Amino acid sequence: MAAKADKTPEKSKEELPALLKVLADDPRVTVRRGGAPLPEGKCVVYWMQRAQRGFDNPAVDLAVAIANELGLPLVVYFSAISNFPHANLRHYCFLNQGLADIEEDLAERNIAFVVRRPPGNSLEALLGEVGAAMVIGDENPCREPERWRKVLARRLSLPFWTVDADVVVPSSIFSRHFYMLHNMRPKLHAELPRYLHPLENAKAQHRWAKPRGFEHFAVREDVTHGWRDFDRSVKPVDHFTGGTHAALKRLRHFVQHQLAHYDTQRNHPEVDGTSQLSPYLHFGHISPLTIALAVEDAVTAGHATQAARDSYLDELIGWRELSVNFVKHVPGYDSIECAPEWAKKTLEEHSRDRRDPGYALEELERGETCDELWNAGQVQMVKTGWMHNYLRMYWAKKILEWAPNPAIAWEWAVILNDKYELDGRDPNGYSGIAWAIGGVHDRPWFDRPIFGTIRFMSGASTGKKFDSKRYIAQVSALEV
Repeated sequence: MAAKADKTPEKSKEELPALLKVLADDPRVTVRRGGAPLPEGKCVVYWMQRAQRGFDNPAVDLAVAIANELGLPLVVYFSAISNFPHANLRHYCFLNQGLADIEEDLAERNIAFVVRRPPGNSLEALLGEVGAAMVIGDENPCREPERWRKVLARRLSLPFWTVDADVVVPSSIFSRHFYMLHNMRPKLHAELPRYLHPLENAKAQHRWAKPRGFEHFAVREDVTHGWRDFDRSVKPVDHFTGGTHAALKRLRHFVQHQLAHYDTQRNHPEVDGTSQLSPYLHFGHISPLTIALAVEDAVTAGHATQAARDSYLDELIGWRELSVNFVKHVPGYDSIECAPEWAKKTLEEHSRDRRDPGYALEELERGETCDELWNAGQVQMVKTGWMHNYLRMYWAKKILEWAPNPAIAWEWAVILNDKYELDGRDPNGYSGIAWAIGGVHDRPWFDRPIFGTIRFMSGASTGKKFDSKRYIAQVSALEV
């Protein structure tokens, strides 16, 4: 495949060793700052952020290949920052639990793992201390992380490449926003044979020796200790344990006990029928490729049907990668600005419709509405850090019905999602809210008050599609 337009300039590519030229042309790789590795470099650095795992990580694999080609060791660096947008103690506790797994798994590959906290966590300072020849990073389509990468590329004086490590099919292959999944799906399926295969997980050939007195945070300690202005209002949950090892355990359980019935049970919140892997996918504790291959193996072994496989992979790869495509190509992905024109028009026409009842954000946050089903979904999210996907659609649509206007409804949905969901602050969440409130990836329906021609979901009809009374009782029995 031809290189992307923003790849390394030809003059810079001529300076690269032959293998690095090939690696630079991988659709998964974006060369943000070109040029040859610094000749005096003592190691290669992988700045880990979105893909927080040691195995089945294309960014680690790329960094290993480069380090081995250059005859250098590899250092993986994680910078814990106290002001990550909308992150709180719940998110950081889950992240913290994964750090020990990363260290252990990287050690198996002869790779050093360095974690630092403020104030001594500058990436640029770290690169100078270890004598980096070049730096590899993760891609992240969300607005603020992408801005960080652009700023860093301008400031660095060494090559900087990023890797699209958390999708099966590299998102660069899709150069525009696909409005409907049925338009993107054939292109995804055409690319899958190229990417749906195990990764090498090669070992680094050279071990990095940590200098005496080198600052390094102990990964089993509290990474948030002493952070003064850090949001501790949302407490950790015991329903999920962070890390790659916990993710793999949950994957094994899903494949062995739930996958066979996924196509018939996935829309039943009262049944334990989904993988619940979204928090691990958000933090990069597990690769979607790892999950997809496990599903394929289950079908081959006769443990699941092709229908179950197709249904699950359509969610894992189809809808999830459509969401990445949406966030990558639509700037206002987390506000009403991203709604299609027909949706903006109909929502504006009905923005003054009477809301009866109407609720304040604080009432919604506490799950204090007239709708028992909606309250149950909200309470499940607050108590466990996760809400069943089928309920998330209904949850967002009721916020549109109860908030003062569509723009505020959208804002409130994002606030609650990002605050309480372990998989919040993620393309999937933003895409789901955009679908429910703004008609993104959907079409006009019959006109009605408040919603206009946005698809409507009623409590009566939604509650009849599964055992809603059982679900409500299950949530009521949850312990904080």
